[in-house]
Amino acid sequence: MYLLAFAGACVLIAMVPGVSTAIILRQTLRAGRGSGLAATLGNETGILLWGLAAAFGLSALLVASQLAYDIMRVAGAAVLVVMGAQALWQARKGAQAPEADVVPGWRGPYLAGLGTCLANPKAAVFAMSFLPQFVPAGQNVPATLATLAVVWVLIDLLWYGLLIFMVAKAKAWLGRPVVRRRLEQVSGVVLIGLGVRLVVEAR
Repeated sequence: MYLLAFAGACVLIAMVPGVSTAIILRQTLRAGRGSGLAATLGNETGILLWGLAAAFGLSALLVASQLAYDIMRVAGAAVLVVMGAQALWQARKGAQAPEADVVPGWRGPYLAGLGTCLANPKAAVFAMSFLPQFVPAGQNVPATLATLAVVWVLIDLLWYGLLIFMVAKAKAWLGRPVVRRRLEQVSGVVLIGLGVRLVVEAR
């Protein structure tokens, strides 16, 4: 029963747009389905690492240390602002066709997804506060938390895979130069806004 409740909560969380959604959709629009899937795998690697950190109490160290939290917060904000600036620059010089994307292959998108997730201290705090709520009394806490982290990742993969599929289906319309340029502008503003918010927000 607790797994069912947890799965339902994960679905609702995945459906809320955020940094991960912005990164994954931007990679999909820029370089196609493979790039979006690579960014998704990178993001989910980060989610899994934060989940395992919560399982073994490592996230608590980040929460306890204001300095460590602030360093990660500023670093994460810098990553988002840089990516947003790149999107705006891409829109300014004209959206390129997917084949000419500046980040070929899977490595760049994967690292973009992984880096934005690991550089977000709120992901660690969320993992530490969210996962333990679904651990039944009497269960092995680290093992159960690790299992929940894997379930969380699998649900995320399904959701983002569906989003990528839908975006790929709309490729003919979304791939038009004018539309791509506007989408780059929107994603750039969103990423910069998220980065600024991460800097100014309190814990």
